[in-house]
Amino acid sequence: MNKVIATIVCLFIVTACSPHAMIAPANQDIKVPTTNAAKNVILIIGDGMDDHQITIARNYLVGARGRMTLDTLPHRSIAQVLTVADTSAGEVVYVPDSANTATSMATGKVINRGRIGTTAGSDEDIASIVELAAKAGIRTGLVSTASVTDATPASFYAHISLRACENPSTMQNAILYGFLPVDCSPDLKANGGRGSIAEQLIDSQLDVALGGGMKHFQFNAEGGSQPLLDRAEQADFAVITSIDQLHTADMDKRWLGLFSPSTMPVRLRGENGRIAESPKPGADGAVIKPAPMSCEPEPKFAGVPDLRLLTDKALARLNHNNQRGFFLMIESASIDKQSHQRKPCGSIGEVEQLNEALDSALEFAEKNPQTLIIVTADHGQAAQLIPEVSIFDAYNVPINSPGKLARIRTSENALLVVNYATNDFMQAEHTGVTVPVLTNQQGVGRVPSMILQPELFNIMTDYLRL
Repeated sequence: MNKVIATIVCLFIVTACSPHAMIAPANQDIKVPTTNAAKNVILIIGDGMDDHQITIARNYLVGARGRMTLDTLPHRSIAQVLTVADTSAGEVVYVPDSANTATSMATGKVINRGRIGTTAGSDEDIASIVELAAKAGIRTGLVSTASVTDATPASFYAHISLRACENPSTMQNAILYGFLPVDCSPDLKANGGRGSIAEQLIDSQLDVALGGGMKHFQFNAEGGSQPLLDRAEQADFAVITSIDQLHTADMDKRWLGLFSPSTMPVRLRGENGRIAESPKPGADGAVIKPAPMSCEPEPKFAGVPDLRLLTDKALARLNHNNQRGFFLMIESASIDKQSHQRKPCGSIGEVEQLNEALDSALEFAEKNPQTLIIVTADHGQAAQLIPEVSIFDAYNVPINSPGKLARIRTSENALLVVNYATNDFMQAEHTGVTVPVLTNQQGVGRVPSMILQPELFNIMTDYLRL
């Protein structure tokens, strides 16, 4: 595929503790005890959840003096996100996407944007932590509020040159958004590849995959007349599509939960569906800001399992009669997806969902102490928290944001002003900021104060003794 077109496609695919624990000094040398007991790793990814997103959500959800569970974890560090261009020279690209960043966590390798589980330039498959764990007899699972075939979850089990190739219909001669060509023909099974991402999930050794994405499994398998859902059942997956089925699913089967056609509905939205808006010129050069708004429940969210329930069920299934341990990745995907659409209320609700999933993970770890919990983000996003009253208002001249604004009423009788200014196009873009890394007590002494994002793979595989 033309490299420019491939890059455009990559950028447009947008639709991831005990409070009593002691905090160790950052540079203290801690001896980590060894044990032969089963160990578990829970990796929680807030897609696009940089410190701006966390701060905005904290201010809205619990107030400026409040604390979320995220804020109580005993270890905090930062990760530098790495990206390279798709060339043999491997030039540095400073702003990543979910495909290459999730791949770096899943495999420990630095690749280019849009690619999943394959090397930049040479297009060779890279073994993931899910594959290594399954080979060692350790159970594996993925939970996401996006499609289970979306870039972040797919990076843990799939190998494909372009994240857009989620089902057999998108593998060649496909057009996205009415004008973007997609071609993954070298990855077709007929050409010696592994097939579409949905097919690779069915062929994987995953024990649990819960999220959205039903539409990608309603196609026939490549070159045949068998629906992918039938193939999934033949591969010993229990196909789960409702909360009732999730509660009664067979614990001895593999689970494929598909609770929405694509990305799952978010919890919150702007008042009457409002999003960030452009300031407007007023009389005498004045600037008219968008009217304040509230966040309200998203009606479509009713009836779908929330991230905490998905997490609880995945943990129960993976831990059932298990003496070897497990790896579980949990993604709150729409922190990112709502920010692309300049919808701060949606992002706030998805940080809240991640925080609740963390509560579940910590409750599990209290009963199963050999459990390493890592909370991080794949990359930064566009939202900025900016002043309601500019310090430059004293100049008595019009001051206007070059971006789009949302002014959100909070319970503290204040306005939370969120700005999106990465571009003036139809969707906001990622940023290249470092991202937080938070862990429970098991991470103290294992995770340094600053790491490169691919090093998370080494920390997790070392913990699982892979």
